Amino acid sequence: MLNQIIANKILVIPIAAWVVAQALKTIIQALREKRFNPRYLLSPGGMPSAHSSLVCALATTVGIVYGLDSSIFAFGVILAAIVMYDAAGVRQTVDKQSVILNHLLVNFPKTQLEFEQFLQQLVGHTRLQVILGAILGILLAYWWA
Repeated sequence: MLNQIIANKILVIPIAAWVVAQALKTIIQALREKRFNPRYLLSPGGMPSAHSSLVCALATTVGIVYGLDSSIFAFGVILAAIVMYDAAGVRQTVDKQSVILNHLLVNFPKTQLEFEQFLQQLVGHTRLQVILGAILGILLAYWWA
């Protein structure tokens, strides 16, 4: 049974693409901040988009295995488009709002507890992060599948 799961390219390749994107994000942030922060290994947001990498690897692998004219490939492409739109659109807006709210908390704290409870700011992705994540996922799928 474990052999069947490991042999399932449609499951393994997207997960591998997500892992590679998260590792790259962690390395990029470590270089940018000049220190390693393991929080980035599992955090949303950042460069490249692990969400985009995962769904594009999924759609690409499905297209390779089942064909570009298959219904399941169409489903994968639509799912990828929705996830990438969300990552660059809605989640980026939440990211901007959390920056503003954190600024208010810093400058106008009412209690020590409120001061210590900051919102997570690294939530969404820029369009470039989404595009590079998508390219990473597609390239990994083509290389592996």
